[in-house]
Amino acid sequence: MFTGIVQGMARMVAIERLEGLNRHVIDLPEPLLKGLAHGASVAHNGCCLSVTGIEGSLVSFDLMRETLALTNLGVLEVGDYVNVERAARLGDEVGGHAMSGHVMCMATLISREDAPNNCRLWFELPQQWARFLFDKGYIGVDGISLTIGEVQDNRFCVNLIPDTLARTVIGTREIGEGVNIEIDPQTQTIVETVERVLATRA
Repeated sequence: MFTGIVQGMARMVAIERLEGLNRHVIDLPEPLLKGLAHGASVAHNGCCLSVTGIEGSLVSFDLMRETLALTNLGVLEVGDYVNVERAARLGDEVGGHAMSGHVMCMATLISREDAPNNCRLWFELPQQWARFLFDKGYIGVDGISLTIGEVQDNRFCVNLIPDTLARTVIGTREIGEGVNIEIDPQTQTIVETVERVLATRA
């Protein structure tokens, strides 16, 4: 489980492209290395990946075809940065909301409104996921726990403070770029349960 509180940004230092698999090596910030072991879970832009190798601060991960196709990790290049979060442990403060690290889809950044000490980003996601969007609901964007500001059909906006822009990759996103989306698991469960109940009554 993750909390959506990004703990740092890690630079991509190597990408090995194999048949049906990419091996990514990131330079993990020193505070996140303590206790890290082979097989541990680390979220990259909200996508849960398992550690496959550790050499000092250089940590390796294997990404299968589905991960590369479904998330924005498939378009990364050496030198790019990703949001990283270690898996939550029992007793940790949950400052964001519970997240599984399972990316449902990607959304496209379609608009950016900058104002003094404020930034509003509008995203558009595939229509089939629109039913899970609610004003003031939770959503995971590139692994960041955010509150939805407004919903317009399959479009939604989030409002960002300067600290979020400075500490995560979301501040560097440009119009047309894709971000990883994880729908709030509780919201998804409630919506799908209600849909099933209504379907049985119809």
